[in-house]
Amino acid sequence: MLWTLARHDLASIIKRSIPASKAPPSLSKNPGNLYEVLSRTPLGGVGRHVYQTRWTAKKIPDCYWKVTRTQFKCEGKHGKAWGLLFWKGKQVSEQPERIRGSLKYSWNEGRSEGVWDYENPNAKRAKKGKPNTIQAAS
Repeated sequence: MLWTLARHDLASIIKRSIPASKAPPSLSKNPGNLYEVLSRTPLGGVGRHVYQTRWTAKKIPDCYWKVTRTQFKCEGKHGKAWGLLFWKGKQVSEQPERIRGSLKYSWNEGRSEGVWDYENPNAKRAKKGKPNTIQAAS
């Protein structure tokens, strides 16, 4: 027990003393393929939430996979992962399924962020430009 506490304290001291730009890949929080992101976490990412970074770019909020099982190879750069899909806050998959697109897209820990207009989902954003002004005839 004491060794576990000392090891945890040592890890947190090392994280604080090394600048984020010079951190080794095992301590970095940068997005990567799914297996790179999960292999940096304890227990191979089981129980963690991960999301594709493009979901945030597309403003799709609160979407993520909850990882249930992982298998790594090639030092954590390749492998297989299974989990439960949550889409817009609601669980979609009833049982764990293989997570697809793991090498194709960029992944990060957590949930996707974005603002969604639930009242008018089909509305398009207004184009930027000069506002239309109507001048009254004098």
